[in-house]
Amino acid sequence: MLNVLFPKICNGCKSKLVKQESVLCMQCRHQLPMACFHRTNNNTLKNFFYGRVPLEHATALIHFQKKGITQELMHNLKYRGQKDISNFFGKWLGAELIQYPEYGSITLVIPVPLHRKKLKKRGYNQVSGFGKEIAAQLGIPFREDILLKVSQNDSQVFKKRWGRFEGEELFMVKDVSALQNQHILLVDDIVTTGATIEKCALKLLEGNNVQLSIATIAIA
Repeated sequence: MLNVLFPKICNGCKSKLVKQESVLCMQCRHQLPMACFHRTNNNTLKNFFYGRVPLEHATALIHFQKKGITQELMHNLKYRGQKDISNFFGKWLGAELIQYPEYGSITLVIPVPLHRKKLKKRGYNQVSGFGKEIAAQLGIPFREDILLKVSQNDSQVFKKRWGRFEGEELFMVKDVSALQNQHILLVDDIVTTGATIEKCALKLLEGNNVQLSIATIAIA
């Protein structure tokens, strides 16, 4: 009844989705500009972080394009409350990664965090569903309580640790011991300059004997 009164609409062409479809109709799904570096062993994304962060593997599902389906999807996810988009892409990428042995060594999935104030305002971390679904497909834990985003206005403990950095993103690892001997998959929605992922990655690599890979929904 709800689907009759409030039919699910394709995020691309705005047509009504049929029972088997979610987020996108099949036609729009096939029009997405795919990246899928894991399929071709393309090191484009991994090389993007060369000299910045040592990575085992790096992949993105799609290429971000302005004024198209990908922009509409990312805006709906981040600003219009459609967090099911995150799960949709997580299931998709997770189902692909289980086919590649090199991703079989990953033991833990961690999302790029939001600051608690932004999380409270938005109501959700737009990358959590993505990470949870990948973890479920790989059969490994998903933890969003280890890596935290803080600011210069947070507790005095954080201020003493990092000092005052006006306007700079700050991250901390709450439990370094939880990272020991882990191969972590750090996930985010989109990589542009890579600055945020780099900062998160460097904090995670402070753990003992940590390997790190990254996966994002999109690459700009």
